[in-house]
Amino acid sequence: MYDIQNRWKLENNVLKYYGLRRQPNTFKNSVRLTKKQRAIIEKMPCALTSDETDTLKDLIGAQIVRTEDRKTTPESLREAVFCKTCVANDFMIPGIEFDDDGRCPICASADNMRGLRSVLPVMNEIPRSKTSRFDIALFYTGGKDSTYLLWYLSGVLGLRVLALTWEIPFMSECAKKSIENAKSRLDTVEFISRRIADGDLRKIYEKLYSLSGNTCACPSLAYVLFYPELVINRVPYFVAGNEPAQMIGLYYNHMAPRIAYTFAENKILNALLNVGRVLTLRPPLKKGQFHTLTTVKQLAYGDNPIKNLTGYSNQLVHNVCEAINEVPSITKPLKRAIRSSSRSGNIPAFVQIDLDEISGGTYEWDKIKDVIIRECGWVAPEQSDKGLHTSCKIEKCKEHSQFVRFYNMESTMIPFSALEIAIASRNRNLSREDALAELNASLGFSLDEIPECSIMKEYLKK
Repeated sequence: MYDIQNRWKLENNVLKYYGLRRQPNTFKNSVRLTKKQRAIIEKMPCALTSDETDTLKDLIGAQIVRTEDRKTTPESLREAVFCKTCVANDFMIPGIEFDDDGRCPICASADNMRGLRSVLPVMNEIPRSKTSRFDIALFYTGGKDSTYLLWYLSGVLGLRVLALTWEIPFMSECAKKSIENAKSRLDTVEFISRRIADGDLRKIYEKLYSLSGNTCACPSLAYVLFYPELVINRVPYFVAGNEPAQMIGLYYNHMAPRIAYTFAENKILNALLNVGRVLTLRPPLKKGQFHTLTTVKQLAYGDNPIKNLTGYSNQLVHNVCEAINEVPSITKPLKRAIRSSSRSGNIPAFVQIDLDEISGGTYEWDKIKDVIIRECGWVAPEQSDKGLHTSCKIEKCKEHSQFVRFYNMESTMIPFSALEIAIASRNRNLSREDALAELNASLGFSLDEIPECSIMKEYLKK
């Protein structure tokens, strides 16, 4: 008897893999079938004739196996097989494969990824602006990463910072206290908070919940709310609180190709891009401005068809775009700001601060927490060992919904936090022991619905 190997799924004329394969097949997650192959596979599990075996010969051993050789997916962390180096495991990331040394693809490819830091241009030194009263803007949530960036930009570099906070119903109490403490400690920072009207926000969340199983629209709503503000104030640069593990996670989730990590430094590609702008009588783009326009245009107008054809789509952002369209009026100011900034060249550049580099080589979570508690009055979550996503009460719910959808092969998107905690432990942002503790106590990888989901559901019922 033969059957489809675990985590492979027949979808139309394609066998699709839901997992993270070992090298060199890490991203070879689909196999197109002939009509004969599909007809045989549709009958499985079944015995095969010699002719059928010959038809499937290129698939047998990997995609098609004897029923006794079919793998199973663990149903809890207790049953999981872990990477020998980081905390990646085959429960948190179902379908992850290990090499002969017991390493996951994240660890096995560490040398190949060395030097790739961000899909955004990296700028650790920001020049003083001569045309704006602000040097840089920061999307500020009160969480660990954005608070550290706020302190670095204002306290270390001495920049004039515009801190932009989008208020959501699920902001944690510790984040609210952290923001208030930062306001009293950092006197070169101007703070602005905005909140979408509850009626409109509920429409967005209801649509997003139907698409993604959760209501997380961060930080996309920040771009919608604040891009016009950045353009009006002629802010030259803006950053988001993304730590290194989040940026590298996009690669392993097949959302950003390797070239995306070097695009900002590729003079030929940037020159070709600017030829088109000059021919249409628009100013050439400076470093980071292309990334800004790409980001805000997607939210305003939807997915770029070319991006979808490449296979590097972001289902999370796609769903957010669909949800935002439930309230078309909120994108009107964004579209106006995009048009005016593109024509004038007054485009705030979206850049990345390398948190590893500015913190001495490795962004160690425990040391970072000590710094921001001392310098900014940062308030840690109740679960004091938590290091991922510390500003939201339903972050665990987002992890749970992403995990369940991927576990059940309803989405190809690997849970973001699963990749991030694995990468962070590989990169020694925290010890393997601390990562395991956080994985067990603070993250939402459970097949059973977790209590935090009730917070989100109660808001949607109002």
